[in-house]
Amino acid sequence: MAKPAKNPKSFENAIAQLEEIVAAMESRDLPLEDALDHYQQGIGLLRYCQDTLSRAEARLETLEADTGAQSDDTPPAADPS
Repeated sequence: MAKPAKNPKSFENAIAQLEEIVAAMESRDLPLEDALDHYQQGIGLLRYCQDTLSRAEARLETLEADTGAQSDDTPPAADPS
């Protein structure tokens, strides 16, 4: 039976877990109940990855918006401190 779903330590860890699940499911030696458990765990990891990527995209958009607010011809203002 598949291990219970656990929160991955990182995006990269989640991808590695997904790869393991896919490999196990592709082996075709998995009993139906185990395959369903793996599938369920994989869906949870997929959602985690999608959420992580969405947050990263939002951060990039914020950074690009902040950078775009400055003119390309004008260097950033010097910090007076």
